Amino acid sequence: MTAPFTHEHEFETQDLMINMGPQHPSTHGVFRMVLQIDGEVVRDVIPYIGYMHRGGEKLAETMDFRQGIGWMDRTEYLAQHNAELSYVMAVEALAELEVPERAQWIRMILCELNRLSSHFMFTGAFGTDAGVFGTAFVYSFREREVILDLFEEISGDRLMYAYFRPGGLAWDVPANFERRVAEVLKSTKQGIKDMDGLLTENEIFRARTVDVGTISAADAIDWGCTGPVLRASGVPLDLRRTEPYLYYDQVDFDVVTGTNGDVYDRFVVRVEEMRQSVRIIEQCMERLRPGPFLPDRLPRMLRTPPGEIYLRTEAPRGEYGIYMVSRGGNRPYRLKIRSSCFANLQALRDMTIGSYVADAVVILGSLDIVLCEVDR
Repeated sequence: MTAPFTHEHEFETQDLMINMGPQHPSTHGVFRMVLQIDGEVVRDVIPYIGYMHRGGEKLAETMDFRQGIGWMDRTEYLAQHNAELSYVMAVEALAELEVPERAQWIRMILCELNRLSSHFMFTGAFGTDAGVFGTAFVYSFREREVILDLFEEISGDRLMYAYFRPGGLAWDVPANFERRVAEVLKSTKQGIKDMDGLLTENEIFRARTVDVGTISAADAIDWGCTGPVLRASGVPLDLRRTEPYLYYDQVDFDVVTGTNGDVYDRFVVRVEEMRQSVRIIEQCMERLRPGPFLPDRLPRMLRTPPGEIYLRTEAPRGEYGIYMVSRGGNRPYRLKIRSSCFANLQALRDMTIGSYVADAVVILGSLDIVLCEVDR
């Protein structure tokens, strides 16, 4: 008969290093993070960026103010109109250009439609990250395609629009613009309802997201977080409300905030923001009137006097800022992009330590990063 086991043994464990990325579907781009794990628990996170660095800021300094717009599209390739807006508004501030009213309303409409298309991309990809398989992706891409079709009709391109110009727009919108926007909004409202019904109260989705990747309001501020990541922690900071630009001070909308600052709140905030974007667009359409889309006597080659400016707007992922220095002439002497994704990504380590390996995927997904904007 075997003697009973009576001795106590102490087992030593060794942490493992798991490499996630840079080629991994859950990293949403060319991003790498090394996880130090003890069993299934994450003890440390080391992020690596720079795989998509192409020198967009320096390249824009070699081009005139019109040519540089294309590089803004390529940094924020899911919210191109919003990226273009910060850039052209910085040029307009330096050149003291007055933008026609019609162009301002159209810019607002397109930026909010771009916010919708970006958030649809997020909800679809994030639903897959959280284990709701491909249904979320199918629903979200169905609605995103409707918006991209409209963008293609306006600009001639489905991805890199280069439609905004210092002083206004490249050309006026098509004659059927009002009807097409109404059609898009009708589809979008149904799409938001479908995504909300599919995920928000889904038992699997809630189990994967509630109380995961929590960050307090104070920590989010310290890390420089902006956009839905910051508002999910309860901070009602939205540049459209706190520092109104375009005509945001003339429309009614709610600044959506969360309470727990977890992965679930970051999702819910974005869904509610989509409803607010629809609300803003409808008010813009009511105020849109015929008129010019560029100032009178705008020179073919725009030149600005010497000066410097920092101009920021509320893009779908947070504060997208442009610091521009001019020494006179037709191009910026210095251009610096303030990336909201880069700032939000700084908080990833604090959010992830102490979580499970599987949670690292949804925590990263909840930040909704665009790597081209991070690396620039």
